Amino acid sequence: MSGRLLRLVCTVAVTASVVLAPTRAAADPAPDERPLSELLTDLSQQYRGAERATEAYNATAGKLARQRAEWARLDARLATARRSLDDGRGTAGRLARQQYQGVSGISPYVRLLLARDPQTMLDEGHVIGRLARERAEAVTRLSGGARRADALAHAARRALDRQRSLTEQRRKDRDTVRAKLAGVERLLASLSPERLAELTRLEQERTAAAQNELLASGTMGDDDRPPSPAAGSALRYAVDQIGKPYRWGAAGPASYDCSGLTSRAWRAAGRSIPRTSQDQWARLPHVPLNALRPGDLVLYHPDATHVAMYAGHGMVVQAPRPGATVTLTPLATAPVLGAVRPDTAV
Repeated sequence: MSGRLLRLVCTVAVTASVVLAPTRAAADPAPDERPLSELLTDLSQQYRGAERATEAYNATAGKLARQRAEWARLDARLATARRSLDDGRGTAGRLARQQYQGVSGISPYVRLLLARDPQTMLDEGHVIGRLARERAEAVTRLSGGARRADALAHAARRALDRQRSLTEQRRKDRDTVRAKLAGVERLLASLSPERLAELTRLEQERTAAAQNELLASGTMGDDDRPPSPAAGSALRYAVDQIGKPYRWGAAGPASYDCSGLTSRAWRAAGRSIPRTSQDQWARLPHVPLNALRPGDLVLYHPDATHVAMYAGHGMVVQAPRPGATVTLTPLATAPVLGAVRPDTAV
């Protein structure tokens, strides 16, 4: 390529970049210039992604805790089996020495004929036979103990491998949560205080509209059902946490994520329920919205990645999202999936 042609190509490229730069900037407006509805949708999706990642982290953390307990149990059993195996080996060795010391080159029949006291000889033979049986039984126990110890050692190694795998998965889940939250923080930091205030007002308006639509639909039915004693206790605990900060992966007492609040509240009421919102939806009895009573749990989104506790009169107590605190809000803060009842007592 000649020098003149090369200069021409470079000039065209520079001109194109200058002309296209404003076009790209216009296609990607600054956050303060984007429509409020678009910003709110974007922010909601980012919060959902962070919450989904948080619940995945919680699930993995729960599996890891159970796996650690399983490994500790197997390791304790293995230690006991090995001590028993060592004791068995000692017993077998002692019996072998005793039997060896009682053996001579003369057959038992000849020794009986030559004995001054045949009865004593018969008694000695009985003892020797008993020792032989005990040795055989000890060897059998030793063989069984060795097999059990070997099986426990394999099981403990597998449990440790699973524990290491879950530890690595939890680390990846933690990094995913942090990355999602960093995205939320970047978006919020890019907005002016005025824009953030407008965004908050729009969110409140949308929640109020969704709440009015839900109540007007008759889906909620009557709302005068009293809670059971346990549900009342769980609700009082949840209400007492109002004002405490949201923190992903937390289950109190200083901070909570959504399922950390509901699981801890019901544990305070004497009922152990699953830790994550998805397990709460999958494993607890479902109740229709028109049968809701205080203390029931309301699940949100098609994948059950958020949960709140029903407080009555169309309100819920929840740990809503990062940067917020435990609060009392209208039930329709997000698309409702359904409800579950941890305590089936009337």
